[in-house]
Amino acid sequence: MGTLTGIFLDTGRIDEIRKYHAQGIIRGVTTNPTILSKDGVTGGWSGIEKRCKEIAALISPLPVSVEVTTNDLEGMLDQARKFAAWAGNINVKIPIHGPDGETENLKLVNELEKSHNIRVNVTAMMSAQQCLLAAMAGATYVSIFGGRINNMGYDSRQEVRRLRSLLESFSSPAKIIVGSTREVLNIVEWFEAGADIVTAVPSLLEGMLVHPYSKETVKMFLQDAERLQKG
Repeated sequence: MGTLTGIFLDTGRIDEIRKYHAQGIIRGVTTNPTILSKDGVTGGWSGIEKRCKEIAALISPLPVSVEVTTNDLEGMLDQARKFAAWAGNINVKIPIHGPDGETENLKLVNELEKSHNIRVNVTAMMSAQQCLLAAMAGATYVSIFGGRINNMGYDSRQEVRRLRSLLESFSSPAKIIVGSTREVLNIVEWFEAGADIVTAVPSLLEGMLVHPYSKETVKMFLQDAERLQKG
């Protein structure tokens, strides 16, 4: 088993990040331009830069993953260097390959990690074999989309277990991120299967925390205490 890192909050909203960071229960943040736009960021790249810097400063030294918006190699390199310059705890999300199966992305991953000292999170992966190659290319994080694997009719836990075994066999330091989280149960199951990190939207954290029987029990405690005080 790897050393558990914890939950990365999947959001671009400062209020949500501040809330869960103050509780001490997140170990990083993942975001991308789609999430940032949905969460109200405007102003193009200047708006994205401002929000990412704000997030990075808020949770430092915990990591923030920011995804590139192009599949052009030079464009990805330029964006990666720009993102990484915004803050020391920003790492860059690079997809495993292009939309038509173009295979040059791992060359960029290797270059960013080894030549530019930029931490990379290789994303959009659906199998242990993809993640193994990303780890061999030098990626700090390898992100497998567990929810989408389940949606395809396969048990994502088997892929996570297989990946954990492979990385340990190769003594790879890459951290396993499991994302595309659909339900609260996924989070604990993927940690049990060997994930280092699971990404979760705020509503899933709320679902982990709040239990109807806990609410009922707390209400009973308070009612009993009130009766005692009335004597």
